Amino acid sequence: MSMLIKGGTLVTAERTYRADVLCENGQISAIGPGLRETGKAEIIDAGGCYVMPGGIDPHTHMELPFMGTVASDDFFTGTTAGLVGGTTMIIDFVIPNPQQDIMEAYHQWRGWAEKAAADYSFHVAITWWDESVHKAMETLTRDYGVNSFKHFMAYKGAIMADDEVLVNSFGRARELGALCTVHAENGELVFHLQQKILEQGITGPEGHPLSRPPEVEGEAANRAIRIAQVMNVPLYVVHTSCIDALQAISRARNEGQRVFGEVLAGHLLIDDSVYRHPDWDTAAAYVMSPPFRPKQHQEALWRGLQAGLLQTTATDHCCFCAPQKQMGRDDFTRIPNGTGGIEDRMHLMWHHGVNSGRLTPNEFVAVTSTNAAKIFNIYPRKGSISVRADADLVIWDPERDKTISRDTHYQNVDFNIFEGMTVRGVNAVTISQGKVVYQDGEVRSERGSGRYIKRPVYAPYYEALDKMARNNAPAAVARE
Repeated sequence: MSMLIKGGTLVTAERTYRADVLCENGQISAIGPGLRETGKAEIIDAGGCYVMPGGIDPHTHMELPFMGTVASDDFFTGTTAGLVGGTTMIIDFVIPNPQQDIMEAYHQWRGWAEKAAADYSFHVAITWWDESVHKAMETLTRDYGVNSFKHFMAYKGAIMADDEVLVNSFGRARELGALCTVHAENGELVFHLQQKILEQGITGPEGHPLSRPPEVEGEAANRAIRIAQVMNVPLYVVHTSCIDALQAISRARNEGQRVFGEVLAGHLLIDDSVYRHPDWDTAAAYVMSPPFRPKQHQEALWRGLQAGLLQTTATDHCCFCAPQKQMGRDDFTRIPNGTGGIEDRMHLMWHHGVNSGRLTPNEFVAVTSTNAAKIFNIYPRKGSISVRADADLVIWDPERDKTISRDTHYQNVDFNIFEGMTVRGVNAVTISQGKVVYQDGEVRSERGSGRYIKRPVYAPYYEALDKMARNNAPAAVARE
């Protein structure tokens, strides 16, 4: 099967230029002006549009069992919504229960993901520690292409990783050439504040941000960064939501530490006033962690993205419908944490990033696709328009408008946190594995067509870490 995309302007993270793209057998086989079809190629007219790498969302939670319920988007509906919005790959999370065998959890998630309509991969969370976890991390990196391990510093009494787990896991990841990622919130402080706020009689969604102030995130981010510094392991901080965490990342990067930062589209655009909405269901729909912050944090995050201090954008897509949110009607700590966004991220980042002048089109490609591919070591197979890269592409109409609404979205949730936003710059065609899976409102996704993508360890930045370790070793001996 071959496809020829003609007449478009190619936009990559590095350059913008006019060229045609020939795709054969699911890969890009040729790029250049005036390409001719070979055999019976499907012709896609991209005139007046941009042709860009498909988006990579490095942070999703499809059909996640969480807080007594299960996220409403499964791997088919969630990845289909992503394809509609121009996201052609997700990196989801295997999250073992406390004391659950890591490999058992991994295979459980792989089974759920077999229905995915787009390519996918997994981070694996380390939620406890013993010798079996030590061994499983090696098995996952060696045999299953897992190169990143997640650590929740929040959710005390459930999946929280304490400092002992962090030190053991970070050290093991360093031995294996893997990347550590953290959900940075001080779980002890969150638990303490939750109890204090409930004692004050505050039980509604407005209590959620009060129990998770920016300082809680900043402290945890700084602690994880310093542990990573001592262990000499690269670190990726997920959903950076506040100035406090951004400053910790900025300081570490300015000191030469290999730290990466992720920001969610929601944290760039929504402020904490949503938790004070008079309608309980509306306010509860926005409950996620870290929470949405006061307005000054949003502008700081945009500046961090512009400056390269934050490298990726994601969604933390984890949907719960109104009846599920009602589980916390009388206690905000029981409201399932999570919101949607996989269908809207690309549109929002183009409208509020490129159209506003905050980002160039090339920077847009970097923060929605290429940087994630590089950090998680699947570049140039993903995140690029290059010969032999996977033919995962979007054809983007920069002049087309759409209004985001729960009434028209494909996400399997009864609320949209971006409801009513009109965006200019819309995905017209999504191509996955060299096939059109979405075109001008027509969804052609196929259940189970997504592939599991292995990600090798020892990403290129590990070479710099190894050099640093070798260069610092003599100095350390001399000081002793």
